[in-house]
Amino acid sequence: MEKYNVAIVGVTGAVGEQMLAILEQRKFPVDRIHALASARSAGKKVRYGDQEIAVQDLADFDFSDTQIGLFSPGAGISKVFAPKAVGQGCVVVDNTSQFRYDEDVPLVVPEVNAHQVARYTARGIVANPNCSTIQMVVALKPIHDAVGITRVNVATYQAVSGTGKDAIDELDQQTRKVISGKPVTCDVYPKQIAFNALPHIDVFLDNGYTKEEMKMVWETQKIMEDDSILVNPTTVRIPVVNGHSEAIHLELKEPLSASQAKELLAGAPGIRVVDSHQDGGYPTAVTEGDGTDAVYVGRIREDISHPRGLNMWVVSDNLRKGAALNSVQIAENLVREYI
Repeated sequence: MEKYNVAIVGVTGAVGEQMLAILEQRKFPVDRIHALASARSAGKKVRYGDQEIAVQDLADFDFSDTQIGLFSPGAGISKVFAPKAVGQGCVVVDNTSQFRYDEDVPLVVPEVNAHQVARYTARGIVANPNCSTIQMVVALKPIHDAVGITRVNVATYQAVSGTGKDAIDELDQQTRKVISGKPVTCDVYPKQIAFNALPHIDVFLDNGYTKEEMKMVWETQKIMEDDSILVNPTTVRIPVVNGHSEAIHLELKEPLSASQAKELLAGAPGIRVVDSHQDGGYPTAVTEGDGTDAVYVGRIREDISHPRGLNMWVVSDNLRKGAALNSVQIAENLVREYI
């Protein structure tokens, strides 16, 4: 089997760490791993399998002997260094928001639109979608293929790991202070996240929605290749360390029973159905999502308020399927089919 040199950009972040782990777990055909980050992280060691790899300064790195770059460093850094990597012969899978809405950059969830990876040749870049969009479209795909979806109402309940390591630390520190009766401080989030829910992710836009919410609108239509799908999201940050949850309410083109939906979902790639009408008969971020690869679907039921409505609860690990795993799956598709 041919092997490839792989660079991970942003390797010291939460997603970068998962990329390293998933490459090893899935036996990706790696020849050499290049661990890249900012100058302040240069010289640190990261673990890949039984190896310790020294982190290199991204600013000084030459990509000319690297075939694949997995980028998760922040949009501004990808804007500068992804084209540089492509210019030196590297194909980039970018996990930031920088290229997602560019017409000539494919936005890919392999279970949904793997064929779009072929379009990487236009810019040398494949974009990885937002974490909340990824798990949702994996669950929407089999239903849309079967009967069509006209409208999606979704409320997300998103873990603090989606913001990064500083947010995990803030949740931990605030929780300890609340329990011990001490006042909390807020540095990462504008209000206390411990024992709270914040209906605010990313910046507010002129239409009153946040950018995170509009990402779900734009990305769903692009990935599903159907601009007619209406999406109405509310995104909420909750005091969970890892794993996003979503309450999804669909309006369909044709009626679909709950039992039919379960059968479609159970047979779809990347999905596990956990749905029984009993205590605990549903997936949660902690017990199913965290540390696993699947998109879990439960609470599947016909909408009592709409003749063609369907409701479901969708859970997944936002650092794995929502980011690192999806990126590695795209890279697997690239080496299997194209490079």
